[in-house]
Amino acid sequence: MMGWTILFLSWFMSAVATLGSLFFSEVMKFPPCVLCWYQRICMYPLVLVLFMGLFPYEKKVTKFALPLAIVGWIIALYHNLLYYHILPESAAPCVQGISCTTVQIQWFGFVTIPFMSFVAFSFIVVSLLLMKRISHEK
Repeated sequence: MMGWTILFLSWFMSAVATLGSLFFSEVMKFPPCVLCWYQRICMYPLVLVLFMGLFPYEKKVTKFALPLAIVGWIIALYHNLLYYHILPESAAPCVQGISCTTVQIQWFGFVTIPFMSFVAFSFIVVSLLLMKRISHEK
């Protein structure tokens, strides 16, 4: 039962992140940068993959979801390092369109779109690793 709950929370986080990204681009009309597109490529399938593992509950869903989440987490980490100027802007892959360091929102002085993506991927990766560990203990 604990595994299903963790999987549900991971699915819920991926669904919220997906709907949030669509809200920012389609309703608020914020154009996504290149790194945002790559993160979407990793996040959007997680909604379907994780949902498929819920009904019926399949603990092996981590085999398919974890690689997507880890790749998305790495891209989100890189994006945040660029965004907060830890890496130079010359390291950004954004050569056309909007810059990867453009400030579109900044809530409470630190909550940005790249930060929210990083938090979502971090939550999903940690949850899936925990789920994998719990399923191996049984």
